[in-house]
Amino acid sequence: MIEHESEQTMGREAAADKLREIADQLSRHNEIAFDLDGLKTSVKVPNEVTFSVEVEVGDDGNEIEIEISW
Repeated sequence: MIEHESEQTMGREAAADKLREIADQLSRHNEIAFDLDGLKTSVKVPNEVTFSVEVEVGDDGNEIEIEISW
C-alpha cells in the first residue's frame, strides 16, 4: 500500500487549478496520475465512486475536506 499526503500554501486560484486538474483527469480517464516525490504513479478510478464533502467552521479557522473513495 502506498499512502502520500501533501500540504502546500497557495493562493485560492491556484488551489482551484489543482482541483480542476484532478476533475479533468477523472472526467477523461479511468485513472489519476500523481508525482510522489519524483515517483510517477497512477491510481485507477472505477466508474462509480463515493464522494463526500466535510465543512468545518470554527474560531480557529475553517476547513473543507473533499474525499473520493471506492
